[in-house]
Amino acid sequence: MGLSGHCLCGAVKYTVDSDPLVVGYDHCDDCQRQTGSTYSLVVVVPKDKLTITGTTKSYAKAGSSGKPVHRIFCPECGSPIAHDPEAAPPIIALKGGTLSEADRKALKPDTEIWTVGKLPFCQEHLAKPFEHMPQ
Repeated sequence: MGLSGHCLCGAVKYTVDSDPLVVGYDHCDDCQRQTGSTYSLVVVVPKDKLTITGTTKSYAKAGSSGKPVHRIFCPECGSPIAHDPEAAPPIIALKGGTLSEADRKALKPDTEIWTVGKLPFCQEHLAKPFEHMPQ
């Protein structure tokens, strides 16, 4: 299948030569703050199958593992593109809202992580909930 997407201004584009490994909602506090929303729709893919073109910036902060999570974004429009956890080197989590329209419409989220941080008014419950990061 493969995936493609871009930031709001189009300066950063990406393609993925793989289907998603996981599609879900990340309710952690950092994702809520980065997205400015109740959770982040994440599309986890193999990092070695992702190609990003255009200039990006990143901001690193320690995750729950104690290792940095690099949050990659467009320096022009500020769109978050992905988060790249050093604790899980083979994967990267793309921000679902940056996918092409066709790819967004085809997503089937089934996993929620960090439900301990889920806001009480979020009523949707996906099939695979995890209070924290799954092992």
